[in-house]
Amino acid sequence: MARSRDPGGRPSASPGPLALRHRRDLQSLAYLLLTPLLAIWMWRNGFSWPLYLLLLFLTLGVGVIHHNHTHLRMWRGRGARAANRLTDFWITLLQGHPTFVFWPAHVGNHHRYKHGARDVARTYRFGGDTNHLWGYLIHPVQAVWVLFPVFFGWLARMRRRHPGVWRYCMAQYAVWLGLWGGLLALDPVKALLYVIVPQLHGLHWLLATNYLQHAHADGGPRAQAGLDYARNFEGWVNPLLFNIGLHTAHHENPRVHWADLARLHRTHYRERVAPELNERGLVPYMLRVFVLANVMPRLRSRSRMAAEHVR
Repeated sequence: MARSRDPGGRPSASPGPLALRHRRDLQSLAYLLLTPLLAIWMWRNGFSWPLYLLLLFLTLGVGVIHHNHTHLRMWRGRGARAANRLTDFWITLLQGHPTFVFWPAHVGNHHRYKHGARDVARTYRFGGDTNHLWGYLIHPVQAVWVLFPVFFGWLARMRRRHPGVWRYCMAQYAVWLGLWGGLLALDPVKALLYVIVPQLHGLHWLLATNYLQHAHADGGPRAQAGLDYARNFEGWVNPLLFNIGLHTAHHENPRVHWADLARLHRTHYRERVAPELNERGLVPYMLRVFVLANVMPRLRSRSRMAAEHVR
């Protein structure tokens, strides 16, 4: 029997027919199809607050799907390479930014250094070790400022060493900018309202999630040897947004499918993480730390970082 290799590099049998890697990825496909359908419907029929709020929520899901598809490609079997590349381009169009950026910025940087001193977008790099509303709101801008040099440096290396990869990344830029240019030429107001603003909303949340998951967690040397470098969120955020809240389990098992993170969190990591880094829910956490703590100081989170490691 002919042999091939799976994404982890291990030999495997000849691939079967094209299929989703996991049945839970039907939820991912639903988000990827519903997002443009909502935008098209409102473009043609007019603004609707319920549909627009749903569209804004779906942009969060697209960002998480982008993240998950980078770590573990959605399709397997014969034709998976083409299907995964088409998915890359589809997510690029929905995300408003090329999908390749997750590789150098997230896998090659954040997962490698786990909020440590060499993580270029570590939350305590910008204005000290904070955890408040302004830090959350401004973190995406700060992160973009330091991540773009990472993107461009990586692209320069790809152009020298792997020109095919570089051309693939440039094609993603082309389809994204082509979409924006074409829609702006067609109707700039509708393009901004139904496509560009929702995409920027999703990108803000995608980058701000780093602040939610790591602000006041430990980024020092002891955290690199342990598990206290990340915060976890339980509750409804996980079934709705692909277990994005279970960050420790994901960091420790980046090649595990997102559907398996709930089990890993429950059985392997929850009891090993500092209790204050396991939150019952995302919305209660944000309300407590970013709003109520301004008038009730006892509700503020406390940094787990040693002062000498904040820089």
